[in-house]
Amino acid sequence: MTTHREPLDSVLETVGETPLVRVHDSPDEVPVYAKVETFNPGASVKDRIGKYMLERMLERGDLPEGGTIVEPTAGNTGIGFAVAAGQLGVDAVFVVPERFSVEKQQLMRALGADVVNTPTEDGMDGAIERAHELAAELDDAVVPQQFSNPLNPEAHYETTGPEIYEALDGDVGAIVIGCGTAGTLMGVARYAREQHPDTHVVAVEPEGSLYAETKGEDVPEEEYKIEGIGTHDPTTNELFDPELVDEIVQVADRAAHDELKRLAREEGHLVASSAGAASVAARGTAERIADGELDVPGDAVVTLFPDSSERYLSKDIYGSFTEWEG
Repeated sequence: MTTHREPLDSVLETVGETPLVRVHDSPDEVPVYAKVETFNPGASVKDRIGKYMLERMLERGDLPEGGTIVEPTAGNTGIGFAVAAGQLGVDAVFVVPERFSVEKQQLMRALGADVVNTPTEDGMDGAIERAHELAAELDDAVVPQQFSNPLNPEAHYETTGPEIYEALDGDVGAIVIGCGTAGTLMGVARYAREQHPDTHVVAVEPEGSLYAETKGEDVPEEEYKIEGIGTHDPTTNELFDPELVDEIVQVADRAAHDELKRLAREEGHLVASSAGAASVAARGTAERIADGELDVPGDAVVTLFPDSSERYLSKDIYGSFTEWEG
């Protein structure tokens, strides 16, 4: 892996090239590795799209120099965009449903962005609608729209995927990544399939989410506590391509919560519920490969830990399951 051994000129130069770390509670013969995205300057995987999307939009003229981005976001994307916007001379406005992490909203404001809250009951659809209204009211304003912009998966095709394969010398059998906007999974999956078409690709979602419907499964829709992945309406997640996915694994809130606590206690990873879910699914995939149930082209299973548990301390993420669930 490339590491930063020389002085750097800008915080944007620290985005990406995150470490790939062994998850030790996995079969010896089928190691699981996690791309630990908390090492990004804004402490999440969304720093990658913040930098990549804004740079490409400025280059193409989609975003005028000194213009404004208005993005509906639950938080990490806002932080990632805010980190990049501040360094690229762009103003940022984020539309966030009220119920989402207070810590994330505080960080967006600290980075110089404006935060506009929308009612919790309106969900992300309400935030998206309000973002487009605000953009229409402002001069030189655009909505990057992470849920539908092809630059989102392109960022991971150009950076995250190659970094994984460089670190493992191409010895990758399966990719197991949580699916929210689907940008990370789609970008890495496309790169992986180009390296070997039989790479096994797993999308991870919470129980109660509906991505599994895209593979013909009849799953119940329910509320879930895991943040950052899953969907109640797959038609709004325009980036998701079921043809790039071999299977969709659903993880229960309790299993994800148990795993995020185990990762901290046993392996020193301070990661959140989406990482807990990804780890559960990745370890399960590795065990199936070790048992001969899956035939894959390489030894390693690769997952991704998107962000830090520090963003969720106010939600009792390390409390009992009942406390966190409530």
